[in-house]
Amino acid sequence: MEDLKPKEHGESTEDARRTDHERLVSGSLATDGEERQSWDSEWCRLAYWELTQRVGRQFGVRLRAVDVFGGGGGACGSGRHGLCLDALDQRGDSQQADQVKKTRAKIGLGVTLSLESDGVWLYNRSQEPVFVSSPALDAAAAKALLVWRVAPGHCLCIFDPSCPPPAVSLPHIGPVDPRSVRISFAKGWGPKYSRRDVTACPCWLEVLLAPPS
Repeated sequence: MEDLKPKEHGESTEDARRTDHERLVSGSLATDGEERQSWDSEWCRLAYWELTQRVGRQFGVRLRAVDVFGGGGGACGSGRHGLCLDALDQRGDSQQADQVKKTRAKIGLGVTLSLESDGVWLYNRSQEPVFVSSPALDAAAAKALLVWRVAPGHCLCIFDPSCPPPAVSLPHIGPVDPRSVRISFAKGWGPKYSRRDVTACPCWLEVLLAPPS
């Protein structure tokens, strides 16, 4: 599959597997009442969600690579550059707490997002798969967006700035933000899962890519 390449250190890679078509909530959820007009030198912003609730503020990214990881084993104090999810103020009711806590415990080393010469790449450094939906993947699928499964130790190009997807409006969904990528840790969503939408996933990330200059 042309969107895949080996992870660093020469590790081999297999195809990231995509699930059936899934229906996404239209537009971007990440603003959540937090309006930030100027991007300065940021190439993306990160928003972390637990189910339908935003946790913490948007995290602006200026360096070309950023880690998003859990705090197990003292990782939050290890000097790694990036977003430590366990350092965020956790909110949510007690009924949601168990499934969120169990999923967060699996995030571990999490993922690395890297702005490279041929696009934005996601590297899965955790011991669990991550699931990705990006309008830049399978843009020709006019009726729905796809969810891709990225196995541990594998990677996927989630956005190519030289070939940005057009703004589209999908049936039963409405307008789709072409520069918003959604990543769920450990839990997939779509027609073959009990979770039909990303907002039913316990721990997930929205990546907002900067508009073209």
